[in-house]
Amino acid sequence: MIPQLFRLLSLVLMLALVGGPSAAQTAGNEAPSETEAEAAVEAETAQEGNGQETKPATDATSRAFGAFQRGYYLTAMELALPRAQLGDPAAQTLLAELFAAGLGVARSMDDAAFWYRQAAEAGDASAQFKYGVMLLEGKYVEADRAKAEELMKKAADAGNAFAQFNHAQILVSEKPGDAGVLEALPYFEQAAEQGIADAQYALAQIYSNTEGVPDEKRARARAFMEKAARAGYETAQLDYAIWLIDGVGGPKDYEAGFRWMQVAAMRGNVVAQNRMAVLHINAIGTRGDPIEAAKWYIISRRAGFNDRGLDDFYQGLTEEEQKQAIEAANKFSKR
Repeated sequence: MIPQLFRLLSLVLMLALVGGPSAAQTAGNEAPSETEAEAAVEAETAQEGNGQETKPATDATSRAFGAFQRGYYLTAMELALPRAQLGDPAAQTLLAELFAAGLGVARSMDDAAFWYRQAAEAGDASAQFKYGVMLLEGKYVEADRAKAEELMKKAADAGNAFAQFNHAQILVSEKPGDAGVLEALPYFEQAAEQGIADAQYALAQIYSNTEGVPDEKRARARAFMEKAARAGYETAQLDYAIWLIDGVGGPKDYEAGFRWMQVAAMRGNVVAQNRMAVLHINAIGTRGDPIEAAKWYIISRRAGFNDRGLDDFYQGLTEEEQKQAIEAANKFSKR
């Protein structure tokens, strides 16, 4: 059975619905006048076409995205709106993004939901994913899990990496056990190959722990754990450190394991902070240092991690060593 350590659907990329600068920040991005912005976008479009005319519809949508990417949100809105009203799914998705983030217009999740729905029904994979998340949440639209799952699968099959990861999680939740994991595996793999750290972490755990995984895939588990760790996924950093120290999925590497444990601990992972104390006590991947060990013990204990073995270690220190450790822990907390 795959460990239940994946991030919840409600947390996975709802940020994508409201990402980008706030409406208050938008004003600073509109430094050039909108007339100048549109002229610049038109000029660049003409250059890209090498003097050849493009279809008006394609040209308008392309210029709208060009304006959006440069921060000219009002221009993007003006260019995208007519195309969206005529049923262009790319333009509809762009409008939804503008309304969702409040870029160039007042933020309106009602308007965003309307345009995401139009684009999703027209087949835009990004809109299908984002509207699917809204339907799962039931926050801005009436919840409809069946429709959400339908849209998520369509977006996943169309190649949207975030939808692939979320669809895989849906499959696992609906069919607990190895059978569900193996059914979801192709979607986890596709999302992981596209760089989704959550999927890379999930895939590492699946390859390592699931019965029925071919040996050649199982051998890649640690590589995917490393990718997730390097992408900044904190839990992957902790697990990768443990795998390196314990020799899971490859040879032991104490020094590398210590470095990754330190990365996770510095980022606030309480388990990693506790393990740092153990590594310093036993001189694993580093020199033995009782003061440093006590520092990490204090930090993890303050965060609520209880460890009787470390309690005994700390009580065995001299009063001066305890004082130095407390000072070091306080310094860490103030950084």
